[in-house]
Amino acid sequence: MYELALDPGFGSAIGRGIGAIALYAVVGLILMVFGFYAIDWTTPGKLSALVRNGAPNAVIVTASGLVSMALIVVVAIYSSAGKLDEGLLSSLIYGLLGIVVQVAAVRLLEWVTRLDIGSLIESDRFAPASVVVASAHVALGLVVAVAII
Repeated sequence: MYELALDPGFGSAIGRGIGAIALYAVVGLILMVFGFYAIDWTTPGKLSALVRNGAPNAVIVTASGLVSMALIVVVAIYSSAGKLDEGLLSSLIYGLLGIVVQVAAVRLLEWVTRLDIGSLIESDRFAPASVVVASAHVALGLVVAVAII
């Protein structure tokens, strides 16, 4: 018959893991909220209202921005090599820097391509150009995320 024998430190390791998940989730949530408002503040129109009202292009641009920010946060967490304090701090620093770089780069891309992002996101009809903006968000998020490594 087999006995269930747990390592003496098992309970504390689980507790530390649960604590780390909670702390990273809080940092990730703070960065995602800050990232959403950074996109909202730098995009013509009231992005949050457009998303709530279901404007398709606003939803596409916002969703891609949030995905790209999540990539940055995930890579910052992964690169912390299991050191909780350094991981939380590097996630916060890289996440904030990534948001700033991403917003600036997307706005520059919109300027270079001469996209009228305000009209684009306010439209009630899907506009293929929103996929270009969304792709720029994800691509720049990947670039920033890989730069962290």
